[in-house]
Amino acid sequence: MVTTEAGPGKFGGCACGAVRYVLKAAPMIVYACHCTDCQRLTGSAFIVSAWIEKTEVELRSGEMRQCRLATGQRGSIVHFCGQCGTSIWTEYSPGFWFVRVATLDNQTAYPPQMHIWTQSKLPWLQLSDAVPSFETYYDRDKDWPAESLARYHAVVSGAVAE
Repeated sequence: MVTTEAGPGKFGGCACGAVRYVLKAAPMIVYACHCTDCQRLTGSAFIVSAWIEKTEVELRSGEMRQCRLATGQRGSIVHFCGQCGTSIWTEYSPGFWFVRVATLDNQTAYPPQMHIWTQSKLPWLQLSDAVPSFETYYDRDKDWPAESLARYHAVVSGAVAE
């Protein structure tokens, strides 16, 4: 783990070290997505994403490239290191990044608060009953903490600029 001045969980980067970023706030929500798009994108059983305002993520070094994918209902834009190809974050919704938790220096800093799209979860993967699971998506107004909802609504209402 890379030692940083801001403490564990705040800093992250790519595999080659060219891209470095910092989270200036805790994520609004962290989830593990088991959809087939995320499985294909990661080459693994699921992806763990930290949903956070773009204004709360600062790119410190490196150059990012992007690729538009036809995933989900609206598609997505995956941002990755231009040198090594490590996926750093995805944009599904304007104003937000979905940061790959595995790119944080402290990969255990933000465990999933929920599992989504478990209807396509690989059958050999066992999930704990301690973390809520949803066969498809979830009800944001019901399943998110109030503080996270307030942050979300601030961005979508235009109160927070990108």
